[in-house]
Amino acid sequence: MSLRHLFTTPPPDVAVEIDHDHVAAARIAVHGAQHVLVAHAMEALPAGLVTPGLAAANIADVPKVAQAVSRAIEQLGGSKPSRVALVVPDTIAKVSLLRLEKVPQKAADLQEIVKWQVKKTAPFPIDQAVVSISTGALSGDGASEFVVSLARTDIVHQYEQACAMAGVHAGLVDLSTFSVINSVLASSSIPPGDWLLVHVTGTYMTLAVIRNNALLFFRNRGEEGDGTLADLVHQTAMYYEDRLNGVTRVLIAGAAGLPGGADAVGRGLVDRLGITVEAVDPRAAALLQDRITASAELLDMLTPLVGLLLRDRKAA
Repeated sequence: MSLRHLFTTPPPDVAVEIDHDHVAAARIAVHGAQHVLVAHAMEALPAGLVTPGLAAANIADVPKVAQAVSRAIEQLGGSKPSRVALVVPDTIAKVSLLRLEKVPQKAADLQEIVKWQVKKTAPFPIDQAVVSISTGALSGDGASEFVVSLARTDIVHQYEQACAMAGVHAGLVDLSTFSVINSVLASSSIPPGDWLLVHVTGTYMTLAVIRNNALLFFRNRGEEGDGTLADLVHQTAMYYEDRLNGVTRVLIAGAAGLPGGADAVGRGLVDRLGITVEAVDPRAAALLQDRITASAELLDMLTPLVGLLLRDRKAA
């Protein structure tokens, strides 16, 4: 469920997000048996500096973004990290679910099979892509499903280079919605059954259906797409219910900036779907220090950062 790389060093304690209008950063620490978010920062970016997408360069001026990354990290205080976790926009990658009847034992063989399967629908030559493969659901007939993420190598490199020019190495990279999902999975109250995540940003919205730790459905729509958020969620819920078991709960992230906020969106969805709707709260996975005031907008900003920082950490 992620742009995952194996590593043997401890996971980073600082995460950075680069999006179309801002750079955000957060630091966590372990206090006793609890992860605690101890500092955060955000730097606004001018319009047009970062334009997330699949097919063309995303960052018009990498050194300028690097300066924003450096300023955000400096505001966290403490010693400067050598490694950070990096959150990137969903729209730089194509995510698909691939079903395989037989799974080879060797990782290299699996990589080749997956590349061969997805190259026909890839939006760019497969030899120019970063290909990430994560385990998905296991069907009743024994077939396995994999979550495959494709992104152009040069585009991913731009985001990594912005970190490198700020003096930190992006040792862990993941998509924003995957990081939101991991924030939920790292919490003490994972929704039971099948649940739908609605992740809203300034330029796109993503819907994902999760069962346990497995991704069952993923759909991304840019800001130019037709229909309202409620329409898209309703269509997705009906599509999913016709084919599988139906969702029991809807979680919303990023909706604080919408008219009326997450509550207004939630009420509309409850009326149409008749199921529980609530906002994602990263404090269920990592406490905030007392001095940090938690507005809805701040919680939305922190959610993907917390999710990526906790993604590969065992429960304390």
